Amino acid sequence: MYKISVIPGDGIGKEVMEAALHVLEAVDLDFDYEFAEAGDEYEAVSGIPLPPETIDIVKDSQSCLFGAAGESAADVIVKMRQELDLYVNLRPVKSYPGTKSLFENLDFVIVRENTEGMYIGLEEETDEGAIAKRVITRKASERISRFGFEYAVKTGRKSVTAVHKANVLKKTDGVFKDSFYKVAEEFPQLESNDFYVDATAMYFLTKPEIFDVIVTTNLFGDILSDEGAGLVGGLGLIPSANIGDNLGLFEPVHGSAPSHAGKGTANPAAMMLSAVLMLDYLDETEEARKMENAIVETLAEGKVVTQDLGGKSSTMAMATEVKNKLENL
Repeated sequence: MYKISVIPGDGIGKEVMEAALHVLEAVDLDFDYEFAEAGDEYEAVSGIPLPPETIDIVKDSQSCLFGAAGESAADVIVKMRQELDLYVNLRPVKSYPGTKSLFENLDFVIVRENTEGMYIGLEEETDEGAIAKRVITRKASERISRFGFEYAVKTGRKSVTAVHKANVLKKTDGVFKDSFYKVAEEFPQLESNDFYVDATAMYFLTKPEIFDVIVTTNLFGDILSDEGAGLVGGLGLIPSANIGDNLGLFEPVHGSAPSHAGKGTANPAAMMLSAVLMLDYLDETEEARKMENAIVETLAEGKVVTQDLGGKSSTMAMATEVKNKLENL
């Protein structure tokens, strides 16, 4: 029995969460779900976007499934990443059949440092405008790099690429780059290299097949992962994992999409694939592959998919199709 905390959140987060939990019913595992509140809608009635009891519920679980937060995202998901020390943001970029992927057979992952960089919120107004501080430490740089290399070994990948801007941000990205190559020495069996972030953005469009595992800082990883989503059909297909030493939190990359909320048309694939990442995190690899295969079959057939995927089906109809396929695997 796995104890899983569930935070549906705002907007389409609730709808895609319902879809993912529906599919997980067909997984040959037992889950004990504990639901918790967070986000804009909760803030509207309580005055706070992230109550302490939600943090406690997540801490007491083995994994957390998170739907989406709206305008309160910085006070919800970013705060949880920092408070729970979920220092890894893992974002796979994978092309699936039956989607609007710009390239075939893409399969790389972005390993983004989650706790520092530009997202620590150290900003202040000045007479001239404003100043933001960017914090990069050796400890955080080394542990995110080590995760990237260990992930490459565990998943049978061959190369790890650091992405930075050390030619301009000489001090902060200098620390990041040096830390990356220090850790690389521990993994001589893997190829290690580095690119500037602007060059990486271009290579995503011209030769994305060269990438395997990318390790980068917080802001750069956030931007590049959205570009990666554009390569493989949009945010509705990109899952993510927030991982610390003792906990994993899994969420789709897309936001709450309030203009689409309540219509039952949201693409649940990213949330379902985030649940697949959770199964992998729990070392339930066989069940993870079954669930992923059921999703891939549904996408490939294109018969029961949402409008953004070229179909006419509802969120729950697509989830039911995936569940039915999973039950027959």
